[in-house]
Amino acid sequence: MSRIGKKPVPVPAGVTASVDGQTVTAKGPKGELTFVANDEVAVAFENNAVTVAPVSQTKDARSKWGMSRTMIENIFKGVKDGYERKLEINGVGYRASMQGKNLQLALGFSHDVVYQTPEGISIAVPKPTEIIVSGINKQQVGQVAAEIREYRGPEPYKGKGVKYAEERIVRKEGKKK
Repeated sequence: MSRIGKKPVPVPAGVTASVDGQTVTAKGPKGELTFVANDEVAVAFENNAVTVAPVSQTKDARSKWGMSRTMIENIFKGVKDGYERKLEINGVGYRASMQGKNLQLALGFSHDVVYQTPEGISIAVPKPTEIIVSGINKQQVGQVAAEIREYRGPEPYKGKGVKYAEERIVRKEGKKK
């Protein structure tokens, strides 16, 4: 029995939600998002909240039950507040800057890495060593942050590279004489 799936998802103030079959649509101050639930779960809108229930008691239906509820909660939070992910750059000469809509990264390669910002995502560089990725789609924000981090992930000896702001790098001891 899913503990998360049992809870109804309340619609936050300032957000209008509608359920049409398996499609949940949310409109808010930041934009509009939709989520199409799997056929193994039933979605209903009642008492200004969205409830999700499994159609049958198979393992597949029960596993999609909690996930569907969380996805609906994520679109509500996204259209109301949005999501953001902070990245930090460590290393001598490593820096970031915005070039129009593109992110330009100097990460110790022979050339600068240019990352094109996808639609629906905004990237800000308040300091040369800090990147803020924001948007309304939680999955897309996380994906963009992961792609930027992938260019030069943090290495364990000196901690150089691109890392998440909340990430803690496990450092290794260097070789000894």
